[in-house]
Amino acid sequence: MDTIKKTLFVGKEFYHFPELASTNDYAIELTSKSKPSEGTVISTYKQVQGKGQAGSKWESEPDKNISMSLILHPKFVAARDQFVLNQAISLGVLDFVKNYINSNAKIKWSNDIYISDKKVAGILIQNSLFSRNIQSSIIGVGININQTIFKSGAPNPTSFKLETGNDYNLDELLEMLCWSMEMRYLQLKANAGEKIKTEYLDNLYRYMEDALYQVPDGEVFRGRIIGVEKFGKLMIESKNGIQNFDTKQVKFII
Repeated sequence: MDTIKKTLFVGKEFYHFPELASTNDYAIELTSKSKPSEGTVISTYKQVQGKGQAGSKWESEPDKNISMSLILHPKFVAARDQFVLNQAISLGVLDFVKNYINSNAKIKWSNDIYISDKKVAGILIQNSLFSRNIQSSIIGVGININQTIFKSGAPNPTSFKLETGNDYNLDELLEMLCWSMEMRYLQLKANAGEKIKTEYLDNLYRYMEDALYQVPDGEVFRGRIIGVEKFGKLMIESKNGIQNFDTKQVKFII
């Protein structure tokens, strides 16, 4: 596949490799040496050092899954509002998953995609800021497609094949994923940020449900997700009132 044909601009500059350590690392190196056009996609079906949130690793069996990075230049997004870009991309990946799997797919804060209580996709967004706006954004997406055995000890992985029993064509799915993210990005660009924020909450895993959570000191508490504040922190209401949590400051008990 030489380019992504289904889209307006995402994947028109397209780099696909038989193997990469990390698509995000390649994208960072590319942007440091040149000025890739908005919508540039870096992809591999054999990522050997994939990264997740806060330094975690992403397991991906060769030739079974999608590992890609998308380069955007969302200069219209203020640095203080950058979480809305995360919300738009998360919705784009969720749209993609729902297109193939008729199930209870949700966004687990901040940007994992869950099917029921199992993780099928992860997103890692690395923004570069200039003055008061985002200068560029590198969006890494990993989606479990045809993998059925997970060896890394991840607590709750799933895949398209585990959910449906079907095998999928990775090239075809990559095209649809790029299209889905492009549609949500264009929606954001058309000043639909408030609609995106509302849809994100409507599709948020455990939103307004009583559930158990754990903080780093080991304490487990019962609470209810009531929203996400402006800078992306998760708002949980419990007997102690409303607390705002950053990434890795609270663990979902599943």
